[in-house]
Amino acid sequence: MSERISREELVKIYNIEVTFFDELVDSGLLHVHTENEIHYLMYEDLPSFERFANWHYDLEINLPGLEVIHDMLRKMDELKQKNRELMNKLSAISDKYEE
Repeated sequence: MSERISREELVKIYNIEVTFFDELVDSGLLHVHTENEIHYLMYEDLPSFERFANWHYDLEINLPGLEVIHDMLRKMDELKQKNRELMNKLSAISDKYEE
């Protein structure tokens, strides 16, 4: 089983409200695994959680703002990937004509 941390541990360690964590889950920004009615966040998802918590508590960004920022960053990553693919295709086409 992958490493995980319970919601209650996260609340204590990061000094956040349980409602904030639950709102992240309800909005689909975080995905949890539930076992015996205990919600767990996988360690691999900790960076996303920390980023959301920092934006919310340090920059005072509300949940709708977090959703917008997350969506925009996801779209930017998709565009970067598409740009790489197009540049590779262009390079391959350009290499054909140079032969």
